[in-house]
Amino acid sequence: MIIFLFLLPPPPPVSPLFSFTYPPPPPHSPPPPPPPPPPPEMFVLDVFFPLLLLLLLSILLPGYGCRAVDIPEDTTSEFSVRLYHQLQAVGGQDNIIFSPLSVAVALGMVELGARGASLEEIRQTVGFSHLLPGVEFSLLQNLTAALTDDDANYVVRLANILFLQEGVTFNPEFLHLMKKYFRADVETVDFSESAAVAEQINSWVENHTESKIRELLSAEDFNSMTRLTLVNAVYFRGSWKNQFRPENTRTFSFSRDDGSEVQTLMMYQQGEFFYGEFSDGSQEAGGVYQVLEMPYEGEDMSMMIVLPRQEVPLATLEPIIKAPLLEEWANNVKRQKVEVYLPRFKVEQRIDLRSTLQELGIKNIFSRNADLSAMTDGKDLYVEKAVQKSYLEVTEEGAEGAVGSGMIGLTRTLVLYPQVMADHPFFFVIRNRRTGSILFMGRVMTPEVVEPSDSDLYSI
Repeated sequence: MIIFLFLLPPPPPVSPLFSFTYPPPPPHSPPPPPPPPPPPEMFVLDVFFPLLLLLLLSILLPGYGCRAVDIPEDTTSEFSVRLYHQLQAVGGQDNIIFSPLSVAVALGMVELGARGASLEEIRQTVGFSHLLPGVEFSLLQNLTAALTDDDANYVVRLANILFLQEGVTFNPEFLHLMKKYFRADVETVDFSESAAVAEQINSWVENHTESKIRELLSAEDFNSMTRLTLVNAVYFRGSWKNQFRPENTRTFSFSRDDGSEVQTLMMYQQGEFFYGEFSDGSQEAGGVYQVLEMPYEGEDMSMMIVLPRQEVPLATLEPIIKAPLLEEWANNVKRQKVEVYLPRFKVEQRIDLRSTLQELGIKNIFSRNADLSAMTDGKDLYVEKAVQKSYLEVTEEGAEGAVGSGMIGLTRTLVLYPQVMADHPFFFVIRNRRTGSILFMGRVMTPEVVEPSDSDLYSI
């Protein structure tokens, strides 16, 4: 589950959380034309690996129009990779899970109400600066619309809502564009009744994330200066095109990069997947590594797994991960029969996006110099918090089947097909294969075991 909380004191997919605080108003300048509209986003992923996102935007007190241009491809891959490397730099040996697209959409929502340096920093950092002003909102809208196609073989539900402080006047154009591009509903609340507001928002989140996200906020997340909370929930469910048979799942050892081992449940199958072996031509990445792309039903969505050799730590491979390399992997994996061993696992993480985004160059919106005057008249808002919470679960379909307790015996000399043995740390991407948009990105350093009773009958 991912949560963006925007408090003006970043979810859905929810999970990111932006909090805006009420600073002393800066000098007033004549407002430019209203900013362009952004799209909604936050997912809860519950696809044979349920994943949840929630986006909450809390604004303490407090665009321009956009043409509907068909932009089929995502342009935020570089931002996604930079965000991953920033999380990696502070993550030690921890698992990582986040939604780049959700962060981009959350920032798009803030950009909708931003002007001046606040707006330009977002455009520059996320990768919108090469687009005409306002086109990014059409881009985000089209990317999210592509995910919610009624004819798709997977389920993506997007829901957005604005909780506004009673008695505070917000720019009607801002609210109109939020509704138009993010389909955001509006409710008024009294943030001074912080416990009641937290309960109301948590209830909304739980209802829109199939109860995967609970107790997202507490009364402490609000104060007398809170003026707006934006919540974006995204729920995603899809089944593997080639599903794992539960009876093939066995207990197996997973080797961590520090040399220790943990027991995990290892799924197994032989099937047709997209597969390739790559090398950067040196030993920088530990030589040859494997890339396995496993499509979901319909093949619009897939999970890409990048696995170094058994003896090579993931940290050796991570530095070479760049946006062009993601494209190279996607373009060069070939459909073939592969023998796959993949842990049955879940990964969960709560990320402080404020510090992460500041390191990447988005600083102004978090300071008292922020210009979010397209939300309200005057420049008296800034972002206090930005948090994303994500949850990823990977299992077989039909996980209600009994799980064996034996060990898997491997005879590598008899393997007839390429073998992907994910029994050591790996990098992963969950993406839309048509648009290239990255829904989730992360790494598994230690798989947390998902018992059959915990899977809720969902598989990846």
